[in-house]
This record gives sequence, C-alpha cells and structure tokens, in this order.
Amino acid sequence: MVRAERGEDGVNFRQLEVLRTLLATGSTIAAAKTMGLSQSGVSRLLQQLEEDLSLTLFARDKGRLIATPEAMKLAEDAEHILLGIDRFTNLAQDLRSGAIGPDVVRIGLPNSMSETFAPAMLADFVKDFPGVRVETFFDTTIAIARLVEQRIIDFGFLRYEGQLSAGIEMQPVATGVSVCVMERGHALSGLDTVTPKELRGVPLILVGRHRPTRVMLDEIFRKAGVPQKVKIETHSNSSACAYAAHGLGVAIISSFFANLHRHLPLEIRPFSPHLTQDFGVATAAGVPLSLAAQAMIGCLKRQIAAVHEP
Repeated sequence: MVRAERGEDGVNFRQLEVLRTLLATGSTIAAAKTMGLSQSGVSRLLQQLEEDLSLTLFARDKGRLIATPEAMKLAEDAEHILLGIDRFTNLAQDLRSGAIGPDVVRIGLPNSMSETFAPAMLADFVKDFPGVRVETFFDTTIAIARLVEQRIIDFGFLRYEGQLSAGIEMQPVATGVSVCVMERGHALSGLDTVTPKELRGVPLILVGRHRPTRVMLDEIFRKAGVPQKVKIETHSNSSACAYAAHGLGVAIISSFFANLHRHLPLEIRPFSPHLTQDFGVATAAGVPLSLAAQAMIGCLKRQIAAVHEP
C-alpha cells in the first residue's frame, strides 16, 4: 500500500521515487540533485525504505551504490505504481483546470514494434484524430498485461502465452509461425524449409529464454537429438533480426515479428516442425474504450494487414 505520508508499516511514493532515481543515477549525490533534495534526505528515505521492507536494496562500495537483485525486482512494480500516481495526479489537475481534453490514448506494444510499425500506425491515426494526444509504452507481454489490468493504458498488443488474468479481455488479431531469419546469401537460404537437422552446429540467436514458446522450441531440438549452438541470447525480436542481418547467426522467431523487419538484408525461411503464436489486443474487462482508442485499434489492425501483405 502506498501512503502519502509514511506510516508505521507503509511505504510512501517518495521512497519509491528515491529507489527509481538511485537505480538511474547510482549515487545519493546525483539522486539528490535530480529530486531537488539534500543528500541526507535521500539517504534517510532509502534507509526508511530498507527498514520498512526488511531488505537490503543497495550495496555500498566507495561512495557508489550497487543495486541488489531484490532492488531490481522491486523496481519493476515501483515504476508501475509511480506511473499510476502520475496519471492520477495529471487527471486531477485537468479536472481542476477544466482542461480535461483533448482525449489521450495510451497504448502498450512490444519493443520490437517501436521502430517502423508504431510510427506508421500513428501516422494513420493522426489523419482522423489530430487533436488527440498519444502515449506509447514499449515493454514485455507480462508488463503490458499488467499495465492493462491496472488501467494505466487503454489497450495493449501482446502475444497470448496461456491463461490471462480475469481482469483482461483478449481480442485475437494476428497469428504467426516460427521461422528462421538469416543474412542474405546464408548457406541455408537455398532451403525451402529449415529443420533442427540443418541447424546442427549453426550459431543460433534465440529469444525469450524460459518463455513458453522458447521452452517448446528447446524441446523440439531435444527430441530431434540436435544440440543447440546458442551464440546469442536476446530479449527482443528486433535485436534478433538485427544480429542475424549482420551475420551473427540464425534467429528463430515468429513470422509476425520477422515480417516487421523485411527492410533489413534478411532471408526468411519456414522452420519445421512449426510453432504457432497468437497475438491480440488486450483491454481491461468491462471497461469501455473511448472512440479514439477504438480508432487506434482499427489503425493497428490495418497496419498489421499492410505489414503481412505478400
């Protein structure tokens, strides 16, 4: 629970701001300057937070603060809480001033859609809604689902990876299958389909370790008796495509994301046995969308159709 003032057993938002700022700056001096506080004030808030949580959040080393794994984990939720507080405060300010318009549409998208997909989608949207402000959040499927459930964003586009929270409704809008992405002229580009057998000894670029699709991919290689020669582990499809385009290995990703990067010097070949991925628009259950948000979903669907044209 977040309290405006520090209670006997509560954590206040100022302490969360200190945590976020210390992670970004690495020192109490820099954090104090950023927040407009004294260095002792920052140190005191950090000490109070560690006491309230009964956790050590930073190791001290010659004036530097080194974040513990616990601090990094807590920072994820702290950021979402602070975003919610910011949204609440801004809404209250708009209500007080009477400036509740123009409408704002807040959307969440995977990181891999930031470079080309999102700009094209927004260019389409502003033709009909030039006065609407847009806020974009680029993050992982789990983080986007959380933002939807907490109503920090109006909707999110994400990969369906199993059971969703009861607080989220999912509208399917796209599917993909696993493909191999490689640099132009790669030895495997002459094949119509690539199997684990052809990938024996080939440097691989793999995404999403421990995620459901990756677990199934690893099992396919295990059953085929082919050890994976993993060259690069990454956590975004856009980086996997960029690495492949530079000849660093063969990436195995969803065709949905591979098609977003056809502007790169890449070859795309089906992977067999194929894995299917489902993608959809996630909204908060029972919460009606504004006309502007509904129009943005329409733009997203049109851009998906355009990207996946042959």
